[in-house]
Amino acid sequence: MEINLPFAMLLTTLAGLSTGIGSTIAFFIRRPKYSYLAVLLGFSAGVMLYISFAELLRTAIADVGFLTANIAFFIGILVIAVIDILVPHEYEEEHVELQEKSGLPSKLAAPSQSTLMRSGIFVALGLAIHNFPEGLVTFSCAATGDIAFGIMIAVAIAIHNIPEGIAISVPIFYATGSRRRAFTISFLAGVAEPVGAIIGYAILLPFLTPALLSSLLAFVAGMMIFISLDEILPLAHRYGHEHLVIIGVATGMLVMAGSLLLLR
Repeated sequence: MEINLPFAMLLTTLAGLSTGIGSTIAFFIRRPKYSYLAVLLGFSAGVMLYISFAELLRTAIADVGFLTANIAFFIGILVIAVIDILVPHEYEEEHVELQEKSGLPSKLAAPSQSTLMRSGIFVALGLAIHNFPEGLVTFSCAATGDIAFGIMIAVAIAIHNIPEGIAISVPIFYATGSRRRAFTISFLAGVAEPVGAIIGYAILLPFLTPALLSSLLAFVAGMMIFISLDEILPLAHRYGHEHLVIIGVATGMLVMAGSLLLLR
């Protein structure tokens, strides 16, 4: 089966390395507009939720049948849920508190440098592991869909990687005073996405058939829905502006619907 490998790897790499954008924001914008992040994260979740149900799962059902597609769909949810359990999210709670103390949302007293450094490293490790399946998601959609479809998925993943870059770089920068070190660690966490794509591609390549490829779309849909509901939307709500999050979700769905309409 022919796979557009260069295009898929390019998009996956760009999506993963967008964590560096978050690092840049953390360095040069003293008071980031958290309302913007809330809208962007909501937009990202809206795109991923809509495309998962309206395109990926629907296509898989049409190609391999309702039962097979739904089995693959729920296996996708199960796989990412297991990863989520093995890499718990306590670091997110700690990061929110540290970020507030570091002067971003509030002016509370700064924590110790060692505490900040541990937080930044923990965030980086956790997000790197979570980025592995996200790399497979982006790669699969970019490799098997058309150009516009692959770009939309990559953009959605990239948008939600931006605050992850902030989550990694802020505590490390405050702990070390080194922008370079904070950016480097954030960069390495983003590299996990193309690495995940390469590993997934290498494993699946000998077995790729039209039926497996369609099942993979349903599998990816399950993973994307879990990521959207368990990671992106809760993170968006942590920035406040709940109504803006919903506006972002609806806008993302509307943009995706319009894009699919134009592609038909």
